[in-house]
Amino acid sequence: MTTRGESTLTRTDGLTGAEVAERVSSGAVNRLTERTSRSVGEIVRANVLTRFNAILGALFVLVMVTGSFADGLFGIVLVVNSAIGIAQEYLAKRKLDRLALLNAPTTRVVRDGAVQVVATSEVVQDDLIELRTGDEVPADGTLTASAGLELNEANLTGESDPVAHDEGDEIRSGTSVVAGSGRYHARRVGADAYVNRIAADARKFTPTRSEIQESTNTLLTYITWVIVAALPIAIWSQWRTVGDQGWQQVVIRSAAGVVGLVPEGLVLLTSVAFLLSAVQLTRRQVLVQQLPAVEGLARVDVVCLDKTGTLTAGDITFDDARPLGDHDADEIRSALGALADDPNANGTLTAIAAALDSPGWERTGTVPFSSARKWSAASFEGRSTWVLGAPEVLLAAGPQPSAPQLVEAVRTEVSELADAGRRVVLLARSEEQLPSAAVHPQLPPDLVPVALVTLTEQVRPDASQTLAYFSEQEVAIKVVSGDNPVTVAAVARAVGLDAGEPVDARTLSDDPEVLRAALATHTVFGRVTPEQKRAFVHALQADGHVVAMTGDGVNDALALKDADIGVAMGNGAQATKAVAELVLLDGRFSHLPDVLAEGRRVIGNVERVANLFVAKNAMSLVAILAAAVIAVPFPFLPRHLTLVSAVTIGIPAFFLALGPNRRRYLPGFLRRILRFAVPSGAVAGVVVIASYLLAGSSEGVTADEFATRCAVATGASPATVAADVACWRPGSGATITLLTVFFWILVVLARPFRPWKAVLIGAMAGLAVAAFLVPPAAHFFNLDAPLPLVWQSLAAGAVGAVLVEVIYRTSPSLRVAHHEPD
Repeated sequence: MTTRGESTLTRTDGLTGAEVAERVSSGAVNRLTERTSRSVGEIVRANVLTRFNAILGALFVLVMVTGSFADGLFGIVLVVNSAIGIAQEYLAKRKLDRLALLNAPTTRVVRDGAVQVVATSEVVQDDLIELRTGDEVPADGTLTASAGLELNEANLTGESDPVAHDEGDEIRSGTSVVAGSGRYHARRVGADAYVNRIAADARKFTPTRSEIQESTNTLLTYITWVIVAALPIAIWSQWRTVGDQGWQQVVIRSAAGVVGLVPEGLVLLTSVAFLLSAVQLTRRQVLVQQLPAVEGLARVDVVCLDKTGTLTAGDITFDDARPLGDHDADEIRSALGALADDPNANGTLTAIAAALDSPGWERTGTVPFSSARKWSAASFEGRSTWVLGAPEVLLAAGPQPSAPQLVEAVRTEVSELADAGRRVVLLARSEEQLPSAAVHPQLPPDLVPVALVTLTEQVRPDASQTLAYFSEQEVAIKVVSGDNPVTVAAVARAVGLDAGEPVDARTLSDDPEVLRAALATHTVFGRVTPEQKRAFVHALQADGHVVAMTGDGVNDALALKDADIGVAMGNGAQATKAVAELVLLDGRFSHLPDVLAEGRRVIGNVERVANLFVAKNAMSLVAILAAAVIAVPFPFLPRHLTLVSAVTIGIPAFFLALGPNRRRYLPGFLRRILRFAVPSGAVAGVVVIASYLLAGSSEGVTADEFATRCAVATGASPATVAADVACWRPGSGATITLLTVFFWILVVLARPFRPWKAVLIGAMAGLAVAAFLVPPAAHFFNLDAPLPLVWQSLAAGAVGAVLVEVIYRTSPSLRVAHHEPD
């Protein structure tokens, strides 16, 4: 067996299977550092080791120590919440990981003398790697062969200009092939590869911005500080009012107030909403590589898209070759067939190869196609050099003064063909032979136009419907293509887009203000370079737009990375898919409305859920402060709040977070939550305290009896507790009032009503009533409410409900934000 070393770097047949196995066993493998999701351990830690779980866990232990196990029910809810979060994320992780594996980047390697395609993570040290246009360089090494190889090294250098590389040049991972082909041996893989060693600086992962996550994190920070401030107040006030009944009473009443301040299910339901949306989209052939991207597309107001692969099917077909002047048609077709006989052919040459046979000419020199040059060329033994490229580029380079009329005629014909929606390239010839290897290829000076080659693209049948949907949603479309602007405009009009006057991007300056003005007034841009696509994204963002960029080619990668949401086609280049937040696995642009709808559902539903949790937090804070000021016990036991939270917040929030919602996105997520939930929760807190005082004066026990009769049972027999049901009545009245107010908050947030929402609220109201009427449940929750107390508490709750309705109706922005189209 060949030993590892220099000998493996001179072989052209690659490693053997035994040599690959040896390197795998020694760890010389190109294991990637990026992961599609968190590990199982990280999932468990993220769902269990949180600040609020720590607070609730400590309170649970203290309540358990008092012996009042019923008041520790919130601890079970805590465990269930964490378990649901772990289970949901794990199931989503498995599905997303499987999809990511199916769509993972691959690399061509030569092993046992044959080219094989393996996962990039399975490349081993000394593997002979074959590179083609669109590939990412997976490891560091030295080129052993190069056929016009050009790399985009922007990830490493920040410069987007392609860099030519010849045999013997060092190439590094993290770059991508934009032209040509080559082979090299992988010398440094995995953690030793250059891109992994400088990942923090050169290829830094940029998480997708999420207004929901940012707002939730801000909200949780506020709530944490509220808890820190409220905890000592709660303990002090309850020690002052029920301290003579023992420390157990202080702990239980204080715990009730603090438990109400903790939004124990908010983070869970937000995460579950994201995860289930991602899983739902995979069923529609959309791979979500960053979960917040689901929300991000709902915030997008400008979509930049390429013509090829988006408006059209992406596969072009050869249409015709129209001779210019008296050039021989057979020779033209032979030259086209010879040019297309290229192992590294681009899309145009591939289409020509499918229609024309190769004449078998022997190549002596090649310049591969480059999106920056916009032409390719080849010289043949005993024959001319043939060049195929953009007409405007080749015409500008030829001996134009000698044939101005021909040039003008060609330009006129190109314009007419482009207006008809044809894709046009110019075939030209030169008698000057190409050098065998050129670092900076130049067009021959004696180019003669020979023929116009036309190709056609099939317009996607769903493109018109998709663009109409975005128009209805007030999302602007910018068609940004490297093709002839007239051709691009013709295709845009064919799918129903108001193309207006197309812009040739070569006429635009690099001034950001000029770009902003052009983008504000035009829709179609042709002859756009990769650098300009990126500049377009920046200009739109500078104007305050949230930008989505779609693409499938290497030249789209940088623009996709800088856009707010990058959308790659599943059949696109690996470099493009690697930087995109969303990958359309089947390449269908028509899936984007599904993603937008999912994003809107997540944003709208999470806002509803957050309002419920924050209203409870505000209520608890007001109740804590009011109880401290007027020196009364906290109105509730922890078990009371567990009941209220379950039927008015926890269970309804789960269904509301996952239900359908077609509401349009509006900025100001956190501001709207605070504007409604805080005053609504404050109203609930005030009416609850009032109801508690009224119930205590009419149905409770006297202050002198309270200390001896109303200690919460900590080991007392059921008979003893039953004898003191009068002690439960103030808390029962407050609970009825709180249920009334929070059910109305739920009604407000559930608008507009659908049958399933009415059933949900009705079922929750039934559970609440059952807790009072079913004796075992009433005993468990310490509830007793004679009919006069019920009417009195309902009246107090009705006052609160009316005030909540007033808060909602006096804020037009809230009503608009909660409006959901039929």
